[in-house]
Amino acid sequence: MGTAAPVSNRRGGRWRDHRQVIDGILHPVRTGVHWRDLPERFGPWKTVYERHRLWSADGTWELLLQQVQAEADTSWGIDWDISVDARTGQPPALASKGLCPGNTRTRPWWNLAARLAERC
Repeated sequence: MGTAAPVSNRRGGRWRDHRQVIDGILHPVRTGVHWRDLPERFGPWKTVYERHRLWSADGTWELLLQQVQAEADTSWGIDWDISVDARTGQPPALASKGLCPGNTRTRPWWNLAARLAERC
């Protein structure tokens, strides 16, 4: 038996299914689509955006990242050390994917969302 969605104090009551909303949040990561152009199968774009905004503000995305990393550490023994290249210019591959400084995709939650998308 599954757990019930949390009841919100806001008007509207019950939350939309988290899985559907997470898929909706990850969709722009995968496709580059704007929030307002989110397909209807993910629910109202404002609902998806507001859940993302709320989870970004309250640290939910950071907690999920920590949990995914901890699971990966125990399950796969992944080494999370990174190597930083000392180039002065941005690599062309990043610029072609829209991952330039100032682009919203450089925000930490996009990195988490991309990692979660890879696991789905």
